Amino acid sequence: MSSIFTSIIVNIPYIIMALLSFNLLVIIHELGHFFLCKLNGVKVSEFSLGMGTKLFGIKGKETEYLIKVFPIGGYVKMEGEDGESNDPRAFTNKTPVQKLSIVSAGPIMNLILAVVLFASVGATKGYLLPIIKEVAPNSPAMHVGLQAGDKITKVNKVNIDRWDQFLNEVYTSKGKSLNIEVVRNSEVKKFSLTPVKDKKENIYLVGIHVSEVKKKFNFSEAVNYGFEQTISTIKQVFVFFSSLFKGEVSVNEVGGPISIIKISGKAAQAGFTTLMFFTAFLSVQLGIFNIIPFPALDGGWIFMLLFEIMSGKKLDENKVGTINYIGFMILMAVMVLVVIKDIINPLKL
Repeated sequence: MSSIFTSIIVNIPYIIMALLSFNLLVIIHELGHFFLCKLNGVKVSEFSLGMGTKLFGIKGKETEYLIKVFPIGGYVKMEGEDGESNDPRAFTNKTPVQKLSIVSAGPIMNLILAVVLFASVGATKGYLLPIIKEVAPNSPAMHVGLQAGDKITKVNKVNIDRWDQFLNEVYTSKGKSLNIEVVRNSEVKKFSLTPVKDKKENIYLVGIHVSEVKKKFNFSEAVNYGFEQTISTIKQVFVFFSSLFKGEVSVNEVGGPISIIKISGKAAQAGFTTLMFFTAFLSVQLGIFNIIPFPALDGGWIFMLLFEIMSGKKLDENKVGTINYIGFMILMAVMVLVVIKDIINPLKL
C-alpha cells in the first residue's frame, strides 16, 4: 500500500502537467469560438472549462467564466444557440456565414495550436537526418539490400530531408509498395519494398533504425516543420479512423480521457518537449474529431450551415436545437461508456 501511495505522490506533478496540457487544448478551442462570437456581435452568457457541477465562477460584463468539477471538456454558451430568440445579438439571428465562422473557429484554433507546438518542438530539438544506423534482421529493408550508412533521399518521388518525413511515408503507406532512393558512397541506389504491419503497435514498418545525426532548424524551417507535422498527423488520424471503421483496429486499442491523461503523464515524464509534441498530436485529433458531421459537434453545425448556404433555405432553429440536444445526450452516453471501458480495460502503456 505504501509503495502505491509513494508512486501516486511521485507522479502528481506529471498528472498535473498532463491535465494542464489537455485543458490547454480545450481553452484554445473554446477561445476560438469565443473570439469569433465577439467579432460577430454574438452574446455569450457562459465560458466554461470542465463539465458537471460548478466549482467557482467570475461574472464579467455579460459572460460568466466558470470552472467545473470534471476537468474534461468545456463549452461557450451563446444566446439563441438552442432555438429561436428575439435578441438581435443571438447566434440564431446571425447570417449563415457568420455562424459558420463561429463554429469553425474552434477546430481551426486547434490546428493552429498544433502548428505552433510542433514548430516549437522542432526549434528546440532539431531533427534527425534520414541516415540508416541499423537494418533489422529478416525485415523488408534487409531483403531488398538497404544498408547501414545509406542516406534516404526520396520515397515515391517525395523528397526526404528528415527522418520524420520518411516515417510519415511508411506509416501512411497502408502496406503499399514504396520506391526508395538512397545515397551510398556518393552513388544513388534505388530499391522497392513493401512495409509490414506491426500488429502490436498497429503501424507499418520496414525494419530500419535511424542514426543520431541531428540538425537545427532556423525560424522559417521550424514553422514549415510545424505545418508539415500537422498535415502529417491529420493524414495519420484519417488512416486510423479508416482502419477503425474497417474493423482493423480493436476497441481495446482505443482510449478515452483517462488513457489520454495517463499517456500525457508518461509524455511529461519523458520531458517537456515530448509532452509538447504529444499535446500537438492531441490538438490535431481534437480538431479533426470536432469536424465529424454529428449533431452537437462543430462538424454537425458546419454540415447544416453549409447546407443552408448552398440551398438558400433557412433551417428551423427549434428543430436544430432539438437535434443538437439529442446528439449531445448521445455523445455524453458514449463518453460514459468510454470512461467505463478506460477503468475496466485500460490501454496497456
